[in-house]
Amino acid sequence: MITVNADGKIMVRRCLLCFPSRRIFVLGIGFFTLCFLMTSLGGQFSAKRLGDSPFTIRTEVMGALESRGVLRRMSDMLEMLMKRMDILARLENSTDFHKGDEARFPLDRFQPAAGLMERIQAIAQNVSDIAIKVDQILRNSLLNGKAAEGRRDQCEVPRDPKYPDCAGKVEWMRARWTSDPCYAFFGVDGTECSFLIYLSEVEWFCPPLPWRNRTAALPSPPPLPRVQAAFRSDLARLLELIGTGKESLSFMKKRIRHLAQQWLRAARRLKQKLKGQQRDQKHILIHIGFLTEESGDVFSPRVLKGGPLGEMVQWADILAALFLLGHSLRVTVSLKELQSHLGVPPGRGNCPLTNPLPFDLIYTDYHGLQQMKQHMGLSFKKYRCRVRVIDTFGTEPAYNHEEYATLRGYRTNWGYWNLQPTQFMTMFPHTPDNSFMGFVSEELNKTERQFIKSNKVSSMAVVYGKEASIWKGKEKFLAILNKYMEIHGTVYYETQRPPEVPAFVKNHGLLPQHEFQQLLRKAKLFIGFGFPYEGPAPLEAIANGCVFLQARFDPPHSSLNHEFFRGKPTSREVSSQHPYAEDFIGKPHVWTVDYNNSEEFEAAIKTIMRTQVDPYLPYEYTCEGMLERIHAYIQHQDFCTTSSPPLPPKAKSPAMQSPPSPLALSPNATHLVWSPSASRDPHAWPPVDSLQVWVSETRHACTETCRRRGLVCEPTFFRFLNKKEVFLQLSITCDSTEYEMNHLYPAVAENVHECYLQKEPLLFSCAGYNTKYRRLCPCRDYRKGQVALCRDCL
Repeated sequence: MITVNADGKIMVRRCLLCFPSRRIFVLGIGFFTLCFLMTSLGGQFSAKRLGDSPFTIRTEVMGALESRGVLRRMSDMLEMLMKRMDILARLENSTDFHKGDEARFPLDRFQPAAGLMERIQAIAQNVSDIAIKVDQILRNSLLNGKAAEGRRDQCEVPRDPKYPDCAGKVEWMRARWTSDPCYAFFGVDGTECSFLIYLSEVEWFCPPLPWRNRTAALPSPPPLPRVQAAFRSDLARLLELIGTGKESLSFMKKRIRHLAQQWLRAARRLKQKLKGQQRDQKHILIHIGFLTEESGDVFSPRVLKGGPLGEMVQWADILAALFLLGHSLRVTVSLKELQSHLGVPPGRGNCPLTNPLPFDLIYTDYHGLQQMKQHMGLSFKKYRCRVRVIDTFGTEPAYNHEEYATLRGYRTNWGYWNLQPTQFMTMFPHTPDNSFMGFVSEELNKTERQFIKSNKVSSMAVVYGKEASIWKGKEKFLAILNKYMEIHGTVYYETQRPPEVPAFVKNHGLLPQHEFQQLLRKAKLFIGFGFPYEGPAPLEAIANGCVFLQARFDPPHSSLNHEFFRGKPTSREVSSQHPYAEDFIGKPHVWTVDYNNSEEFEAAIKTIMRTQVDPYLPYEYTCEGMLERIHAYIQHQDFCTTSSPPLPPKAKSPAMQSPPSPLALSPNATHLVWSPSASRDPHAWPPVDSLQVWVSETRHACTETCRRRGLVCEPTFFRFLNKKEVFLQLSITCDSTEYEMNHLYPAVAENVHECYLQKEPLLFSCAGYNTKYRRLCPCRDYRKGQVALCRDCL
């Protein structure tokens, strides 16, 4: 900042008033020229800084030579300007002394001019000195550049067996290094040495060059001590982190505010339950990819028009849970912010990040996953173990493994990421191969529960469906329902009532969440017409004392027979609109009937009207249940620690003995359990004591096999089953045992006594069955109301 005192202002005024127009013009031109030359000189130096990169010596010398020319021209022009101003000054002096009125003010007129002349002379002298110094620097740089150029021209591609891909990568760089500006950003300039330096120091395909400065390769200082996570007691900072500018963000913030007190009470309860357990604070990036402009963001414009809200409900709850658990968060809904937080170099995304990833965990969705892969280069493969993908319908291992999915016909637009299947996190616990993330529903206190029970209208029904298209073709069901109950709808419309909604339906239009809750608290029945699948609304209705009536699908809907699921990375068969409500809640809160059978449908309505139910909410969908689950995942799930894959079979000498199996036959000889005499890894999660090994029927997946025994399939335990000895312990005869890639293995083909073990750990899967095989299934127990966690998992 330049400051000017009062005397200076007066001097400038006098100078401007007293100078003839010719002199003001000359001085203006001189000052403009000076500014232009200084700007040009600054641009030369700012655009090309010596020493920025070891690969740009040739470019820098050329740029510096141009700068030297600018300095010389600037000095010459200033000198010329000085001579012309001196001549003009003499002419003005001889003229001015003949003017009587003006002769009284010679000092006022020429002292400022003299001062300005002295300043210009000083600037000219400084520029001249700078030009001399720059010339000396350039001569030294040119000599050093020639020496370095000599080293660069002498580089040869090393032949090191530890770096087998080096030669191929150099060949690729020769042909493609100009395809992405990021290579030039890291100093690649088309020479062999720049290729090798990049491939050894930025990427890791070539060995380090012996003549390079190894300062950068010195071991980094040890990381700073971890900060301990502490439960937070205020959500105001989280609301700031979420930001503004989108209706979807406003919706999420309103939801967080509405549930704030429930979240805070749940955090206090979990804090007491953990009893001071030490927890490292994680640095977490939350990138909501489907809300970015690059992915289309079709959700934000539809928030106020009846669009789907399930994804935004879940993201709002994830943000609240992570924040209250005490972790450090960054939230992004734009690609530009994502690139900034990750440290993406300029270009098209083929180069690694400029710095190590500053986040311990990244929560994103499939859109965000694609954006990260596109812009992180090789760093994506390095850091993908830190990613958690919020995935509503789940991703099964057969679709996740790129090679297997391509060979076996499981490849879709959303699969083939080669992540650990438990890195995908679902809205409902329908896919044990994935982790169950969930969301929360509002809990009622005793007063609210009593009020609901006393104010329920037994003849009132609310239809599940905010879009008019859901009502199309449902006239038959609505006519039957209308005989017994008053029907209410919440279908969005702008000016005219949607024609799909019959006249006898009382349509409230799209309601704010709190008004919708009040409607559910009065209604007896919440009825679904088959779509949308697996949304949060049925759980909210059940929590408010409604009975949920839904359609049974026969045959079940899947990617094989239904357009909605086609292309999704799952073969799961959906037997109803909301399988979780059917399987985990059931009657009297949930009724699943055949809508094609009018008599069954009508009988269900009559029975529901007579049935008294209390509000019910599964623990895993409370704030405390979600906090408990996410806490356990963050503490125990580590996908970056490499584990040894199962070894392929080798010929063994008679003297070689296999390690004893850690499993033992259960007392009733029906399944295997962890042997009391076997060692236990105290860091194993889930704890191995929860393991039970069962053999499936030919038409049952491991998911169904475990569920029928009151257990849940646990894919992390497959590694203990993937041994020939386990077949023997279960009295299964194996005439041959083979290792192969198949998502159904380990399994046995009993009719031919052939046993199969899994060759690829990423294909261990609870899903899938084949009538040819009986599968070995790893099951575990689970906490009441918390299927994601075993009894001792917390």
